[in-house]
Amino acid sequence: MAVLGDQATPPLLLALAEPASGPERLDADLGALARRDLIRPHPGGGWSLRHPVLRAAVYEDTGPGRRAALHRRAATALAAAGAPATVRAHHVERALAGWEPEAAAVLLEAAGQSETTAPASCAHWLEVVLRVLPDTPGHAARRRELMLKRARALSVCGELRANRDLLHEVIAGLPADGGSGVRAAAVTLCASMERHLGQYRASVALLRRELSRRPAPAPADAVALGLELGSSAPHALPFPEVRADVLRTLELARALGNEPAAAGALAVSALGEAYEGNTAAARELTDRAAACADALTDRDLADQCEPLARLGWAEFYLERYEDAERHAERGLTIARRGGPLHLLPHLLMCKAIVHTHACRLPSALDLVDEAESIARGIGSDELLGLVLANKAQVLIAARPPGDVSALAAAEEAVAAAGARTSWWTSLVWCVMSYAALHGGDALRARSAMLRAGGPELAGLQPSMRPLFLEALVTAAVTTGDLAGAQEWAALAGRDAERLGLPVQRAAALRCAGQVLAGAGRPAAAAERFARAAEEAGRSGAALWEAQSLLIGASLTAEAGDPATASAMWRRGRRLAETGGALLLTGLADLLLPPAPPPRVPGLTPREHEIAALVAEGLTTPAIAARLYLSPRTVDTHLSHIFRKTGVTTRSALAALTARHLP
Repeated sequence: MAVLGDQATPPLLLALAEPASGPERLDADLGALARRDLIRPHPGGGWSLRHPVLRAAVYEDTGPGRRAALHRRAATALAAAGAPATVRAHHVERALAGWEPEAAAVLLEAAGQSETTAPASCAHWLEVVLRVLPDTPGHAARRRELMLKRARALSVCGELRANRDLLHEVIAGLPADGGSGVRAAAVTLCASMERHLGQYRASVALLRRELSRRPAPAPADAVALGLELGSSAPHALPFPEVRADVLRTLELARALGNEPAAAGALAVSALGEAYEGNTAAARELTDRAAACADALTDRDLADQCEPLARLGWAEFYLERYEDAERHAERGLTIARRGGPLHLLPHLLMCKAIVHTHACRLPSALDLVDEAESIARGIGSDELLGLVLANKAQVLIAARPPGDVSALAAAEEAVAAAGARTSWWTSLVWCVMSYAALHGGDALRARSAMLRAGGPELAGLQPSMRPLFLEALVTAAVTTGDLAGAQEWAALAGRDAERLGLPVQRAAALRCAGQVLAGAGRPAAAAERFARAAEEAGRSGAALWEAQSLLIGASLTAEAGDPATASAMWRRGRRLAETGGALLLTGLADLLLPPAPPPRVPGLTPREHEIAALVAEGLTTPAIAARLYLSPRTVDTHLSHIFRKTGVTTRSALAALTARHLP
């Protein structure tokens, strides 16, 4: 029973019993043990020892030779009963004394059966076979094949370092031609592990060397190698340096009819161009990548759901938030069914950052918490640093003023990133800058952003630079450095104009507004913040819209327009409260106290309520949802309001309502 564990059914127990034993003797023995409460029945007619400790004691007290013999008999009995290899493999392993081809066949069958459903078990059975497989020239090819297969299983489990070390061993033992693509497959997977461990230059060097080998890799191998090479940009080198390589890979994939690989190449190109801020090219490539990926089935993408992560991030940078979330969610669905564990944090972070910009903070926190729990078990400092930086970014907005959790997460992210120089490390330091700024340390914020950007701020992500420059401008204004603030605000403006992206234009407008406010021009500053809110709203970036409205409300009030200030404040606070942005709701209450709703003469209380919501910018469906009315009822009230007030447009009604604020 200690040998069989949960498989201890009467037929199997009888098969393991001494030859002289029979069913009657077995029943008598089981009854005696049950009366002493040493064994207990379990559903299905089986038995088990009453406690795992008792089972371990009995098992260890059985001599090694007898244990092996019992396991061998159990494996034979299970095979006769038609049990699958995954059930028999445990007993085969425990009975294994050396190289036994028949036993190895069972273990390999079990590995194959568990490859997609239980990759850790697959890796274990392959390790057992490799341990006993003779290390002779006659078995060399088979050994390399099994090592590569085990490496793939370790990759799915997230065992990046063990996988990388195993693959280096495989590659070192391969001839130059690799034989049947084994070498190219090993190099591709090894380079991927190096990349996910943050060793980008090692990854690129490995791939470049393999692509330049003679004879050249087969076309299908060249596609896989080229895709992985493109994936290293913009981490190790600027994307333009590998643009031609990715284009060749795309053309080759198309020629081979390999649509999943073509989707992968398009996604790599889309992300590369989006990162570099080449907006027009990024949009065109993102459209093509999305069309290609959407035409593929989940099964087509099962082995390479990473293109969906890249596509989602490209769409996020282009401010296509709905598309980004859709592709990230599809990638998560595929990855959770058996994709590589190390890809889950990337997909979770993509979805989380979309929720953050859209001001859906509670769900964003859930997503980054899950990403963190996975990243901590994978063993990649670079990935952990990126995840913690994303968590800090969410915490900044989700926690009230004065909360230090965002700063703590950012500091751990910086420590994990270390002294590396890469795209992700730069992002970590950018978030550190924002966390320090919200922690009240403007000088530290400035230092962190300059560390992220390097000389002339060239290290800042081009497509996000206006948003990052906002931290520098804020820090400069806070410390009285208006000249520096003006210089960085001008750079943000030029970048935003080149990018043509609403959220980045909004950041540049806020930069300009801060400079004007610092120069004592609140009316001009308020106008910039009002325009920033409009720009952010165009992309659905409710977090930045709310922030722009609230700061703009304070400046508008300072400029002597309390009616407009109150309307801006109410809309900004409503957006923040709805999205769980405790930082902004706290900021709202500090900047401007809530004002009573406007009272326009001659209107009923319900009409006053609807007029106030029109002044906040709400549409008819939004007003209907807020007041639990039908859109038709709201339109009827609006027609009465227009007749009573003599105005004919919503904007005129908003202006009239604002003028009647107390």
